[in-house]
Amino acid sequence: MAAGNETGSAAIFVLMGLSNVPHLQAVSFIIFLSIYLLTLVGNMIILSAIVSDRRLHNPMYFFLSNLSILEMCYTSVTIPNILTNIVRGSYTISFAACICQVYLFTLCATTECILLAIMAFDRYVAICIPLRYRNIMKPSLCLQLSASAWSGGISNSIIQSLPTSLLPFCDLNQINRLYCEVQPLLQLSCSDTSINKILTSVSALIFGVGFMCFILVSYVFIIAAILRIPSLTGRMKAFSTCSSHITVVTLYYGALIFMYLRPTSDTSLSIDSVISAVYCMAIPVLNPIIYSLRNKEVKSSIWNIVKYKMINKT
Repeated sequence: MAAGNETGSAAIFVLMGLSNVPHLQAVSFIIFLSIYLLTLVGNMIILSAIVSDRRLHNPMYFFLSNLSILEMCYTSVTIPNILTNIVRGSYTISFAACICQVYLFTLCATTECILLAIMAFDRYVAICIPLRYRNIMKPSLCLQLSASAWSGGISNSIIQSLPTSLLPFCDLNQINRLYCEVQPLLQLSCSDTSINKILTSVSALIFGVGFMCFILVSYVFIIAAILRIPSLTGRMKAFSTCSSHITVVTLYYGALIFMYLRPTSDTSLSIDSVISAVYCMAIPVLNPIIYSLRNKEVKSSIWNIVKYKMINKT
């Protein structure tokens, strides 16, 4: 723990997310390791299915492959450090490592917001103007949209993490999280953080509220278009192409809204740690399950891979 007035690389932070349950260290290690392995394996299976099956070589699955890569990055930013802390029995993290984690975590969070909005746009074009889908969603545009999602994440991450790295920190630098984030660090700083708070508010307004509203408006038009389809079979088929995305968006933004838009109180600190774990660990491990169970094409492709492996073994 750091005491007094420390700045820069001299500061040491204590991640308090698991420090209150020392008797559950072994159980916690197994749970986090299982989540990490399931996330990696599940998303690798999704990627393998998309790459190996030519039927899945279209914009929707191109963006899904980006999402799978992103989810693996998401958990790799946080869980390995958590596992290391459990093994060594210490929850301290250096200033440099904390800022690095803030940068990578913000990059992943921002990129996911943009990517989910792009996937909503893809579904809007496919369902609302299907005859123009191939002309609009060309490979060149898909690459540009994907690059914009990642570059937007990188840019916002620099804007958020760089000013945070210049702040001085005082006394006991205890972060009530499993990992480092911008907002808890701003609360710990012993200097004026008004500029930092403006930057985080603008970021939340653009990438959180802005893209969430874009997704909601897109689905208003999508639902209206689906309801105009005369046959029930046609409506069900159209809805099935976006049901997985709706589920993922609901889980992701539901966790973000609950964590950042609800009133804060002293009793909410432990809840913050749980909710932050949900949207950076639980959701990445659920996404492959959601897309494989609710998507017939993905299920079929995965089953073909399994059968191919079984045939080769025999």
